[in-house]
Amino acid sequence: MRRTKAVEDNGAASAARARCACSAVQLELDYPAFWAWHDHSEASRRAHGAAYATYVGSWKSRFRIVKGAKSIRRYEDKHACGSRSFCNTCGTPLFYERDRAPKWVNIPRALFDTRTGREPRYHLHIDEAPEWAYRGETLAPLKDYPGVMWERPGRKKKPSAAIPL
Repeated sequence: MRRTKAVEDNGAASAARARCACSAVQLELDYPAFWAWHDHSEASRRAHGAAYATYVGSWKSRFRIVKGAKSIRRYEDKHACGSRSFCNTCGTPLFYERDRAPKWVNIPRALFDTRTGREPRYHLHIDEAPEWAYRGETLAPLKDYPGVMWERPGRKKKPSAAIPL
């Protein structure tokens, strides 16, 4: 894969930089990414161990492995018709490739240290979202636990007394 400068002569970023948790693998994506989305599919949920995964996508020709190619392992996901690559050292999911889109690569947004040029505005496979996932309910600070937010239990409504006729 090719390398490019991370910053152009005018100081503007030309590449978004990403890395795994242990920094053994470093990636670059030409700025801006093509699109970004939240994937609620069961396959991504299990691969990331989270309610959903947020990805940025781009043409493979705009994607580079800058460091650690030998630390990358692939898992062929026959059920999801694609492959997932991860860091062999720390286990971080690195990128996802779909069989039906061989010229595209999808990288978890959380791996980027820099801006990607795209906001995730799409939700894929929302019908596969688990019932326990956060759905934008109102949150309040939890007393005596700074930085912890919680959903207050709903108040039970009193049954309305029947109005006699």
